[in-house]
Amino acid sequence: MHHHMAKRTVADVVVLSDSDDEDNVGARGGGGALRRRSASLIENRQVPSTIADTTVPPRETLECRSFWKAGDQFVIPKALTPTPPGTLEHARVHPKFLHSNATSHKWAFGAIAELIDNAVDEIQNGATFVKIDKIDIAKDNSPALVFQDDGAGMDPDGIRKCMSLGYSSKKSNTTIGQYGNGFKTSTMRLGADAIVFTRSTRGGKSTQSIGLLSYTFLRRTGQDDVIVPMIDIDTSSDLPQPIIYGTPEDWSTNLDILLKWSPFSTEDELLKQFEDIGTHGTKVMIYNLWLNDEGIYELSFDEEDEDIRLRDENALDRKRVVSVILELRSHISYRFRHSLKAYISMLYLKKLKNFKIILRGIPVEQFNIADELRYPETIIYKPQAAAVEYAATEIKVGFVKEAPKLPVCGFNVYHKNRLIMPFWKVTLGGSTRGNGNGVVGVLEADFIEPAHDKQDFERSSLFQRLEARLKRIVLDYWKSRSEAVGYHPYFSAHKSKRTATPDQPPSDDAFNPSPLPSDKISQGGPIIREISLSKGTSSRTVALPPPHMRNFTGVRSNFQPVQLNPQPVQPQPVQESGDNRVGESAYKLSEENIQLFMKCEEYAKNEAEMEQTVMNLEKELEEAKSKCAQLAMLVDAQKREMQQV
Repeated sequence: MHHHMAKRTVADVVVLSDSDDEDNVGARGGGGALRRRSASLIENRQVPSTIADTTVPPRETLECRSFWKAGDQFVIPKALTPTPPGTLEHARVHPKFLHSNATSHKWAFGAIAELIDNAVDEIQNGATFVKIDKIDIAKDNSPALVFQDDGAGMDPDGIRKCMSLGYSSKKSNTTIGQYGNGFKTSTMRLGADAIVFTRSTRGGKSTQSIGLLSYTFLRRTGQDDVIVPMIDIDTSSDLPQPIIYGTPEDWSTNLDILLKWSPFSTEDELLKQFEDIGTHGTKVMIYNLWLNDEGIYELSFDEEDEDIRLRDENALDRKRVVSVILELRSHISYRFRHSLKAYISMLYLKKLKNFKIILRGIPVEQFNIADELRYPETIIYKPQAAAVEYAATEIKVGFVKEAPKLPVCGFNVYHKNRLIMPFWKVTLGGSTRGNGNGVVGVLEADFIEPAHDKQDFERSSLFQRLEARLKRIVLDYWKSRSEAVGYHPYFSAHKSKRTATPDQPPSDDAFNPSPLPSDKISQGGPIIREISLSKGTSSRTVALPPPHMRNFTGVRSNFQPVQLNPQPVQPQPVQESGDNRVGESAYKLSEENIQLFMKCEEYAKNEAEMEQTVMNLEKELEEAKSKCAQLAMLVDAQKREMQQV
């Protein structure tokens, strides 16, 4: 019983103004100087403010505090309310869209990263920090998430572009946040409500603005349009002046809505939020944070006071866990999923100059796993596409320092300095003996486009080629280096008494390879090229001539391992025993087997994606049908009106 009560109280938190009696509005309404200034512009302030005072049925909270279910509860009006004559029909965006739009973020940290991107984009305007912190809201003692930067801030036009739907001014390709939609999707993914405070100076005019994107307000007052209450103040002179866009009473109405639905009850409290912003910058406060299915906050602020964490299902498992698994969970490739600090440390590839990301008061140290690889190699990769020239990019690859103990693998793929895919597994790694285990890499792929949530790439042919290439890189690297790190020799499973010479131990001194065709450049270890007699082109890098060149005399003497280190060339002995051929073909088969496994996995993945697409399309079709029906009703109604006239 008690447990149930506890849950209830959390659900009630959403009502930020418990008393819906309007006499307290009067009490606080008289307060602020700015309101008086805007009021003096009107003879009589007792204008019925339609939105602010919409009567709310008592205690109607957002029943649903979980993000994933918050879109379900809209009541679609049975008949469309016809537009009153004389008003323009404008494109309405139903608040439900705010929610469905935000579902593009599956992962809460992905939403947080987009808000950090917005601040990092401000480095070009002189920003030196972004602070991410948790505060407690005095009104109801609930937690809120705050993002604050000292960038250029937004003028009244800028905050409207940021907070209203369907605008994007981020068309330039230099910034990360190119969709201009990031603010709406990210804030909404983290909590039901967001309030923005921003200060800027443009063209000699200093302004400060406040905007409120509140799902709670839109839902509880039954809006069928996304209304974003905003007030703007001109702070150029000593005496701040309200900037009036509509009528003075609009300004006041907006202020009323802000005070009723924001975490602040008085004008003074609201304006106090600008005190730590300085002359320019932006503060975004997200409150009524979402709960998970168990009814507790999705983000955890208490496990560590220098971090913000996502709850880890595995860690709750009280079963005895093998030490390797515990060690694995302490590795960054696992931790980043649950620790914001770990994720932020990898979020940007190059060190940010003169800019700090401050998480709960502590600057986060940037970390690049490429800095601590064993046996590192760099491969130059040149994306190939018809008619487009792409710049070559470096792929760094090596073993994690914990190999062979920990089965960590995957590539950190960045786009314009921002991490898009952390520890992307391109091969079937994961088993302790598996090919490619312990191999990690880092690359910046500016030639492919990130998906909307910036946690994946669009699956273009360029992407598929890169994926295939990375698979090859991992397998080749693994073949040449795995024994050096301490993995068991690759063939040990076959019981044949082979006497084949293993690949030469990699030499650690780097060298300058003679140019290889297109993108086959690699460093750190002898490269032995196999010459195919028919074409005279060099293909796979292997240490032994392929079987078809070994069986007739005369060829073997031509085959010299090409050692790229300036050392005397020694021909590599090749035993001709039948055993060796068995070993070779077993090796070949297992190679093919791996390739087939990978193909199989690929097909399964594609099938799942197809099914998802089909479901999405069916859903869209349903929606289109119902829209069609609604429009038909509207047309009908209008026809009837016409006939009556």
